Amino acid sequence: MRVLGIDFGFKRIGVAVGETGAGVASARPPLEAAGALKRDAERISLLARREEADAIVVGLPLEKGVEGRMARICRTLGEHLASLGERVEFVDESLSSVEAEATLRGDDLKASQRRKLRDGEAARLILERYMHEEASR
Repeated sequence: MRVLGIDFGFKRIGVAVGETGAGVASARPPLEAAGALKRDAERISLLARREEADAIVVGLPLEKGVEGRMARICRTLGEHLASLGERVEFVDESLSSVEAEATLRGDDLKASQRRKLRDGEAARLILERYMHEEASR
């Protein structure tokens, strides 16, 4: 199954694409956030169709296992995507941006280069978590 991973942010939306059968995910360039969840959902849905994704996996930022304000916003984004006919899954994305930054630091990139790649790397990690959870079921 082909899946699109989303790391939602108010400025940029991290994107990655993966194949669950192969367990492989790769980052894509981020989308600039539109400032309106419905518009962001429309753009993500369009991208999912272009990528021929069967599902969209939205990272859910939990705070010590509890859904806070940002998690509710991500759930609302998921609702908008579902209303557009998309299959939406959620996965805990706790610390994915921190892990992404650490991975990119290991690649010996400049801060400006890491900033450009961080959102996609976080979305890739979200997809890896999702695929790992799916494989464990």
